[in-house]
Amino acid sequence: RRRQESRRRVAMGADVEMKDGDKKKETKEEEKKDEPVKALDVLEVLFENVALLEKSAASKGEPRFVAKVLRQTMAWRKKLTAQKLVDFLLASLDDSNPSKQSLADLAGGEPSPAPPPPKPATPKRRSSRGKKQTEGDVDMVDAKGGETAATKDEDGDTAGDANAIPPTPPTPAQRSLPETEAYSHLLVLLFLLDANDPECKPASVAALNRLSQFNRRTLDALQARIVFYYSLAHERFGELAEVRPSLLALHRVAALRFDEMGQETILNLLMRNYLHYNMYDQAEKLRSKAQLPASRSNQQQCRYLYYLGRIRAIQLEYSDAKECLTQAHRKAPKLAKGFALELTKWITVVRLLLGEIPEKKDLTTAVSGGAAAQRALLPYLELTAAVRLGDLEKFRAVQEAHDAAFRADKTTNLVTRLRRNVIRTGLRRVSLAYSAISLDDVAQKLGLGEGDGDVEFVVAKAIRDGGIDATIDHDARTMHSSDATDVYSTGEPQAAFHARIAFCLDTHNEAVKAMRYPDKVKKGKGDGERKSAKDRDLEELAMHIMDEDEMDEF
Repeated sequence: RRRQESRRRVAMGADVEMKDGDKKKETKEEEKKDEPVKALDVLEVLFENVALLEKSAASKGEPRFVAKVLRQTMAWRKKLTAQKLVDFLLASLDDSNPSKQSLADLAGGEPSPAPPPPKPATPKRRSSRGKKQTEGDVDMVDAKGGETAATKDEDGDTAGDANAIPPTPPTPAQRSLPETEAYSHLLVLLFLLDANDPECKPASVAALNRLSQFNRRTLDALQARIVFYYSLAHERFGELAEVRPSLLALHRVAALRFDEMGQETILNLLMRNYLHYNMYDQAEKLRSKAQLPASRSNQQQCRYLYYLGRIRAIQLEYSDAKECLTQAHRKAPKLAKGFALELTKWITVVRLLLGEIPEKKDLTTAVSGGAAAQRALLPYLELTAAVRLGDLEKFRAVQEAHDAAFRADKTTNLVTRLRRNVIRTGLRRVSLAYSAISLDDVAQKLGLGEGDGDVEFVVAKAIRDGGIDATIDHDARTMHSSDATDVYSTGEPQAAFHARIAFCLDTHNEAVKAMRYPDKVKKGKGDGERKSAKDRDLEELAMHIMDEDEMDEF
């Protein structure tokens, strides 16, 4: 009995101790939740990026570090001010760097004032209870034993926040890296572009001239981004033709240095340069002769498919154009809403030229971007309605009303070609409605004028192209429609099924090509920790791989 009572007492004591331990844990968790989260400063992020650039240089150009630097830069670019930019330049570049003063002048801001020196602590003395207290604590303690008045300032913030520790500047080794200088040029260029400052053009030229003095593979990603903004700066101010010789020279240098990132970026910039001035033949010659790199980024591949789809559409290769534009739309980042909107316009026109009628939801509810995107797609919605009805008069009205929008989108040439499709659609509706009709009535229903030529030739061409199934009585000047046949007795279902299978096979092949496999390395001690760290970096990269930032810059 005594043993049982002792065991019961021990168990009760253990329960009490466990309950006390749980309460302590809960109080600690509550204290952690109540602690204010420290807000990051843009200067801290920029200094962290410099440290990542140092890691990239030490690892011989590991792309994950540079990708994280660019991703963080684009996320914080809107919070970058002239004062913060000058502080970064003064702290990150050596005084002997020839670009330091010029970059600070381009930023145009004043450096932040130096923080005041910390106040010396007052000597401590022992209280009546034996605890050490400062004189301020003794004098300012509230009568109720509450919080001291000296611990808070006028705004309610703690005194520790006022004396916050400034971010740690880069080390001398980091300041001497060419990657840090290239990153400084990129920040200044981004700041000037966001402010629409004309000084962005000479700043981009100076950045390229400075980076041309280095031949380091760790600079490829930063140099490719600077070339991108170099072209964008001149395009914004209407001087895109002037950068074409420089881009051709840069592409030749990138090919000689086996700079794959620079090759794909500059190739897309050259194609855009040619298409901006409607030089489609030169763009196709460059594309056919340029060698594409083996490993390509998703964003650059989207741009390449978009430009290639535009070239194919102008060259009357509508099937290839639709395939390229659809792939670019499917691979485009979700945040690039302007790029997706531009692709939707071109896909709509190409599908109409192929004889397909896009659904209304593809141009209204399924479009991301809100009311602004729907207003931009309104001309193409009305154009689709006119082609669906085969109404030539309505087509002319839509073409005249939205001529400025079509010219801005560079789709005027394709929209003009849709006139034949409107006539063919109208003839198909007439042939299904009448078994026999005179050619004069056909011209009246279609709205064909005197400048459209003889209606007999228009109908004969539609019959030869397979648009309608009918015959012409030349003596009586009438059109006789043939009896409607079952579509499943023709080869159209087989062709549609084949197109779907080919699409699925192409998607599977692209997915297989895009797969990446880990390197074969001998296992040893500490491999588990390195593997877990690498897996975390890969997961972070996969989470942000589609959150690209400059897709809507153009």
